[in-house]
Amino acid sequence: MSDHPVVMHTVVDALACRPLAEFYRELLGLRYRPGDEPPTDGSPDDADWLVLLDDAGRRVLAVQDVPSIQRPDWPEHSVPAQLHLDLAVPDVAALERHRRRAEELGATLLLDRTYDAEEPLYVLADPTGHPFCLLVASSRA
Repeated sequence: MSDHPVVMHTVVDALACRPLAEFYRELLGLRYRPGDEPPTDGSPDDADWLVLLDDAGRRVLAVQDVPSIQRPDWPEHSVPAQLHLDLAVPDVAALERHRRRAEELGATLLLDRTYDAEEPLYVLADPTGHPFCLLVASSRA
């Protein structure tokens, strides 16, 4: 193991963690950590912390309940975003496909910068208002 800390996952705050976890689970093709799945027996879903994993079982994202949250007003800064995700896709066709899918899942478009030939992108907000970028990955590191 490295002598440095490693990123375990990114945590996103939400007033209700299950709906936001579902948004990111669907958008990114993730799965719940064992034990974090929604109840199937009709019992209440009282989860206040959920972890999402990739296909290899690595932690990618966690969503936690908080008692209050103020929706970021990006691109203004009176209520800062504080954190955002950059999600890369391979080409413009994928960019359009994933934008539509994100909106179907509840995201809203904040900025369209697809005219930029160097790095076409959309800035969207998840259902809680956290901005995230969906962009065509460039060859730059």
